[in-house]
Amino acid sequence: MSTTEIPLSSKLKYIFSIPVIISALGYFVDIYDLLLFGIVRIPSLKALGLNPDADGTFILNCQMVGLLIGGIFWGIFGDKKGRLSVLFGSILVYSLANIACGFLPYFPKEHLVYSYAGLRFVAGIGLAGELGAGITLVSESLPKNLRAIGTSVVAGFGLMGAVVAQLTVQLAGGWNISYIIGGVLGIMLLFLRISVSESGIYKKIDHQSLSKGNFLSFFTNKDRLIRYLKCIAVGLPTWYCIGILAVLANQFAPEMGIKEINPGKAIMWAYVGISVGDLLSGFISHLLKSRKMAIFYMLAFTLVGAAIMLFGNTDTETKYYIFCVWLGLGTGYWAMFVTLAAEQFGTNIRNTATTTVPNMVRGLVPVMIFSFDHLKNNFSVIVSAAVVGAVVFGLAFYSSFTISETHNKDLDFTE
Repeated sequence: MSTTEIPLSSKLKYIFSIPVIISALGYFVDIYDLLLFGIVRIPSLKALGLNPDADGTFILNCQMVGLLIGGIFWGIFGDKKGRLSVLFGSILVYSLANIACGFLPYFPKEHLVYSYAGLRFVAGIGLAGELGAGITLVSESLPKNLRAIGTSVVAGFGLMGAVVAQLTVQLAGGWNISYIIGGVLGIMLLFLRISVSESGIYKKIDHQSLSKGNFLSFFTNKDRLIRYLKCIAVGLPTWYCIGILAVLANQFAPEMGIKEINPGKAIMWAYVGISVGDLLSGFISHLLKSRKMAIFYMLAFTLVGAAIMLFGNTDTETKYYIFCVWLGLGTGYWAMFVTLAAEQFGTNIRNTATTTVPNMVRGLVPVMIFSFDHLKNNFSVIVSAAVVGAVVFGLAFYSSFTISETHNKDLDFTE
């Protein structure tokens, strides 16, 4: 029976089913912990006697490299051992790492920057598995016509974790308390996950003698490699906007004639927009009956916002935060982009694709920041950001135009 014949009450049961709710809660905690360093970067590093810019960039890059390595590990693990194994294992790793970050003030002062970087690296490894496994589980559990809406609910609710992280930092009375709260939330979520069942589509291939979770298979077939690279390119603008325009927001203040911009608030307002955008993206895709067109329109909206933000009259802190909301709304196709990746590949490598693709995007943040920092040697901060943005958006537009459409695609297939 097609979903057009399913009563509204049944559709709502699918959209708000246990896999969707648990995945949404998991992504909420994931985003809280993922962005917490960006929010507390300046106060935590100052309190520890470290350099917010030089040491902060090093620690952020370590977290991003952890995400890259963790994405590959958890992706393969999820295809070999099941989606639920990742949902349990990844949250345990990053929750413990975040609790340890809360005790950094009591660590030996010698080599403290490496202790902080090491914990963020481990947290990055854990954080890498959450979204991909959740989106894969939801995509395989829901009827194909409701996949976009279901995954949008996961991301839309989950991304509010960034807002809660910023508010927690303000209310907790200490940056280290915020880390401990995030870790405890993760441990609590472990108990809720006992009620989740494994994907039915995955169960069909669980005992079959075919290759599962073969990461190298993305590089041994030309068509598969092109699909994989295009999926990564589509998502690049999301972390360009967060990793440069929000996390490094304080660097734009002097050139724009603004006294001060708080990166934590910039991240929070960007994620307010992203949460709304992610909820809308699923419905936009559903109405257009196209993943590609939904992403294209949102990319165009983001590009216009970034151009006006950098070259318009952004001369107050409030205006900067308003543009952060704008960019968040536009880059709210994050869930759609991860769903697109899930739909491009067969069940035996689907979790590997869905987990590694978003973490490849996150893992390329150090490359973007390095390029941005290198360009600053010869150009202004604004021009440097614009050059990096031009490359990133160019790749994303090309890929969104040429990647295959997956709306209503049956996911019960293998590679």
